[in-house]
Amino acid sequence: VQLQASGGGLVQPGASLRLSCAASGRTSDRFAVGWYRQRPGEDRTFVAAIAWHGIASYADSVKRRFTISGDNAGVALQMNDLKPEDTAVYYCASANTVAQVSRQSSVAYWGQGTQVTVSS
Repeated sequence: VQLQASGGGLVQPGASLRLSCAASGRTSDRFAVGWYRQRPGEDRTFVAAIAWHGIASYADSVKRRFTISGDNAGVALQMNDLKPEDTAVYYCASANTVAQVSRQSSVAYWGQGTQVTVSS
């Protein structure tokens, strides 16, 4: 499975940004894709994930601001009301279930990162 992330950039606080993760090479229709982020000097942390049947999971820090959605082409992460603390490199990740994607040790596939910078 190959994951291709895109959509990062530099935005001001309060702005919105949409990240995309294109997934290819899957051999099963039952899968989950999600996002992690890594702030400078910190460990990579879970952000959100969605399963093939539409069930999603979010980290508490992004609930009500971020929305994950998916289709056969891949997954999008709509990020609204961005804050400086959202600045990070965002990585897409995939596994068979949302539970597996939400545990870094259970992620089966990683995409490359895309930088998101929130600054005035």
